[in-house]
Amino acid sequence: MTDLLKSSLSRRAVLQTAAVGALGISPALRASVYAAGSDAPEKTEIKIGFIPLTDCASVVMAAELGLDKKYGVKIIPTKEASWAGVRDKLVNGELDFAHVLYGLIYGVHLGVGGAQKDMAVLMTLNNNGQGLTLSKKLADKGAGTLEGLVGLMKKEPREYTFAQTFPTGTHAMWLYYWLASAGINPFKDVKSIVVPPPQMVANMRVGNMDGFSVGEPWNHRAIIDGIGVSAATSQDVWKDHPEKVLGTTGDFVKKYPNTARAVTAAILEASQWIDANLSNKNKMAETIAAKSYVNTSVDAINQRILGRYQNGMGKTWDDPNHMKFFNDGAVNFPYLSDGMWFLSQHKRWGLLKDHPDYLAVAKQINQIDIYKQAAAASKTPLPKSDMRTSKLIDGVVWDGKDPKAYADGFKVKV
Repeated sequence: MTDLLKSSLSRRAVLQTAAVGALGISPALRASVYAAGSDAPEKTEIKIGFIPLTDCASVVMAAELGLDKKYGVKIIPTKEASWAGVRDKLVNGELDFAHVLYGLIYGVHLGVGGAQKDMAVLMTLNNNGQGLTLSKKLADKGAGTLEGLVGLMKKEPREYTFAQTFPTGTHAMWLYYWLASAGINPFKDVKSIVVPPPQMVANMRVGNMDGFSVGEPWNHRAIIDGIGVSAATSQDVWKDHPEKVLGTTGDFVKKYPNTARAVTAAILEASQWIDANLSNKNKMAETIAAKSYVNTSVDAINQRILGRYQNGMGKTWDDPNHMKFFNDGAVNFPYLSDGMWFLSQHKRWGLLKDHPDYLAVAKQINQIDIYKQAAAASKTPLPKSDMRTSKLIDGVVWDGKDPKAYADGFKVKV
């Protein structure tokens, strides 16, 4: 390159040229280029679908606080009625992204249950904060806990019905894992039905199920309304488990990588804002309680996001493992092992006939490179590894190292 040409290029243009054309550019330099904003979003108006749940908060607050504009995009949160609707609109392009169940993205990618399309996870939106609720009628018979449920099922045998929100989703997996930890086979010993989250409480009220697994605020709403009790939380099943993700299609990421990065960065910054202090969490609760978002009372949201729990049977406690949106960046990284875990459970319960290539699928779906670029832009710390280790409610350790053996090793399975 001549001196004349060098002088004619602005610093920004040099960065753009380096980012797009240079061979062997280091990840650190690439991240700094993206953080400097040298690659504008290809698509600036973005529709993000969400289901009325507390954990849609970071998507909503990114728009409400104007953090999206900082990264050159306009987020339009779009309220959806069911996870099946979210799936269909992602697949057909009506939605650009969605606040969505981790396992749903993996199920669609592998064609479980019909629709098949290459999918992408940009980031994890939250850890913890889902619930396992039993009806007040069962609790009045001594079945307000898993142990009590087992005893009642033996004492009063009948068809017990439990609801979850989507066949491959997180709530189904927490329900199945929880029941199986006590020796209850969720496919043989009970009936499992699908109910959209906002409809859980109404369906329990009329007696359509004995229990349900769903996100907040619907577990706490059941307690407020006097029709359900909290038998367990999802963090009892797996402390700091992955929950909802920012999902899209593989095609979208390929066509609009700068947009994907910008949206991820904006939501990362919103996640930081929510977890920053008590005042922000209360403002978040007031915002998302509105009719246009979750459509419930603020008191149904603002207790459990602070870890203030009650079970509807007189017990109250402070849970340090409540719903978290950032937690110094530990929440949001799209760990490969997290995605692989859902595949292991899909295989365990017969949703997948054969073992997939667990690691290869996770690497294809989880957009770690884009996440790292967005993390640099939003000053989000990164973990040391793409994998992590956890011990679940049954004492079994998951580290992603041998997913086939893990999936096949459970005593209770299909």
